[in-house]
Amino acid sequence: MLKVYNTLTKTKEEFLPVEEGKASIYCCGVTPYNHPHIGNARPFVTWDVIRRHLARKGYEVRYIQNFTDVDDKIIQAAKQEKTEWSEIAGRYIKSYFESMDALNVRHADKYPRVSETIPDIVRMIETLVDKGYAYPLENGDVFYSVEKFSGYGKLSGRKLEDMQAGARVEVDGRKHHPMDFALWKSAKPGEPFWESPWGKGRPGWHIECSAMSLKYLGETFDFHGGGSDLIFPHHENEIAQSQACISDEKGFARYWLHNGFITIKDEKMSKSKNNFFTVKDILKEFPGEVVRFFILQTHYRSPLDFSEERLREAQAGLTRLENTRECIEELRKLPGEADTAKELSEKAKELMAAFDEAMDDDFNTALAISQMFALSKEINIYYQEVTAGGKAFDAKGFAAAAGAYHDMAEIIGIFEQETAGGNDDLADKLMALIIEIRQEARKEKNWAVADRIRDGLKEAGIILEDSKNGVRWKKA
Repeated sequence: MLKVYNTLTKTKEEFLPVEEGKASIYCCGVTPYNHPHIGNARPFVTWDVIRRHLARKGYEVRYIQNFTDVDDKIIQAAKQEKTEWSEIAGRYIKSYFESMDALNVRHADKYPRVSETIPDIVRMIETLVDKGYAYPLENGDVFYSVEKFSGYGKLSGRKLEDMQAGARVEVDGRKHHPMDFALWKSAKPGEPFWESPWGKGRPGWHIECSAMSLKYLGETFDFHGGGSDLIFPHHENEIAQSQACISDEKGFARYWLHNGFITIKDEKMSKSKNNFFTVKDILKEFPGEVVRFFILQTHYRSPLDFSEERLREAQAGLTRLENTRECIEELRKLPGEADTAKELSEKAKELMAAFDEAMDDDFNTALAISQMFALSKEINIYYQEVTAGGKAFDAKGFAAAAGAYHDMAEIIGIFEQETAGGNDDLADKLMALIIEIRQEARKEKNWAVADRIRDGLKEAGIILEDSKNGVRWKKA
């Protein structure tokens, strides 16, 4: 049974899909005015794992993620660079995909953009005006009236009378209530604009996600997610305008999932505080799978403190798992009809069940990964028994353990990139030649050359291991 923590109800609930056998997801995407930082990456890695697990459980998953390609920050960046807003957005959308591809984040089914959804946004605003939930001003601005929606505050738990102007909400005497928010902004000189019944202008921030999620997922869908910083006001406002538009206070998204912040020395990482690290820069020092593994070693709702030390720890852990994968590949090449892996096969089955149980408990990747480490240990023991202890190999029984290990890696999203000692054909050929030269030196009892090769490889981060099947190499 899959259970998820629903921010809307503040409880862990059983997942009951809107449509049997299907799962629909909308995740708020980036505003592409700069390279994505590690805090931006966390929700997308999180939802990538969620998608993978849902698919493993047999759900047909539809995943939508937007780009806010029309925004004040993009416009400001374009002015500073004396270029078009669309050039800025396009540049950093490209950067987004480069970063996410490096983190093994699979692409969404659709990436709608604000600039491509204007007619749908305008129609939605018209509906809200007609129903009395929104009001236009003489200058062409249109605001949503929060007092008209009785459920305002139900996601964040805030009471309207206690609220003060929050993020992205400017105090404006023209508003009926200080918390009313812009649905449409009248055009300013030098800014992009589109035609509307209220004159030239562009959408407000909140309306875009409502229009896009309703367009591509329908009036009721399963999951809506993003970072915890979006709970208020963005997601609160999405609920208010969407449910008012469709006339259903139980419609729109059914399960709201929010990931915790990534912090630097316990302070929230953000571009506004200039204490952020871009994925692009981190990738200069660490492989993408290490960054992904670092993120997933902590439950998605918990805060995650970022540091080079913790990345190094994640790298060491991932290397251990990678070494086990290489042991699996080596054993798979052996013939064997013995019955020596029955115990390993049963243990793998137990650990796979525990892995699935962890993922079913609000996508607890931290606990799931611990089951993978436990299986890694069991496989390593069997490997040593076969290669060094002389135990006969059981190909059929071992296949069950290897399959479980592969399934775990598939959900976590690792072993998908070429690594030295694994899939790099050139590296394999070069190392085979070096090992051959060293073996010849040993046969000739030229220990100085043999030791020099071994020590030189070790300094370069390559370890040689002897087994009854020959010498294998791996990254330290």
